[in-house]
Amino acid sequence: MRGAATFSPTCKILLTGKNGQVGWELQRTLACLGEVVAVDRQGLDISSADAIRALIREVKPQLIVNPAAYTAVDKAEGEPELAQAVNGVAPGIMAEEAKRLGALLVHYSTDYVFDGNQATPYVEDDAPNPRNVYGRTKLAGEEAVRTVGGAHLILRTSWVYGARGRNFLLTILRLAQERPELKIVADQFGAPTWSRFIAETTLQILSQRLGSWNELGGTYHAVASGKTSWHGFASAILQGAGLTTPLLPITTAEYPLPAARPQNSVLSNEKLHRDFGAVMPDWRTGLACCLDGAREAAVYTTFHHQR
Repeated sequence: MRGAATFSPTCKILLTGKNGQVGWELQRTLACLGEVVAVDRQGLDISSADAIRALIREVKPQLIVNPAAYTAVDKAEGEPELAQAVNGVAPGIMAEEAKRLGALLVHYSTDYVFDGNQATPYVEDDAPNPRNVYGRTKLAGEEAVRTVGGAHLILRTSWVYGARGRNFLLTILRLAQERPELKIVADQFGAPTWSRFIAETTLQILSQRLGSWNELGGTYHAVASGKTSWHGFASAILQGAGLTTPLLPITTAEYPLPAARPQNSVLSNEKLHRDFGAVMPDWRTGLACCLDGAREAAVYTTFHHQR
């Protein structure tokens, strides 16, 4: 690796996917560390290797943070080439450019790199075996970053939600207003993770290692503590929002989708805690905080007053 990148008052941070759930939080969280150059789809065609190289060479960042991804899990089954370009190829291009600059790359991955057949929480060294195109392309992105060998952090997270964008939380709030009852899968388990927790944990790691980015290089799980099913998550959402729409548990077989999902995608945060002292709160804590903040947002207010 080249010399260590360090934060300074003029530190430049290139952030992709600024309008996504995690990107939106990161843009605000990372602002205390330097100048954040944040781009969306209009500012960067992440499916284009040439566009990625051109932007990085123009900005010359000391830190590249890449939450941008092709996240439409079912749609990816019909668009594997595009999903691979965004999730599998782009991270490797960023890693190459980061290494050339002596910069650090922070890249986000997913619990869906695992098949879900394991009964216990997955640790970083467990063998990946993705069950769908989305998971396979995200794993390809991880492998591309590791192959380059520059300074990098890969943070795997799961069941990401927030008060903006498209996610399970907002879908449940909307459907609870539109339908007399909801049927939700109860035999898939994971850890719903608030996007703000992910951004804050990223900041905690980066703040600890000022001046020693060249020593960073690894994959970590960064998810909320605890676990639940999609049905359990939906139930907590309705309860927290004060909604009384009946909620019926169903099996995965009763709700077939184009992309297969892992039955158990609970991840262990032990390595994250051991190396950085980071403790991510319980998923219920994150949900309560998210809903408290969302009560002031127009989208939540609309849902709440239509009851």
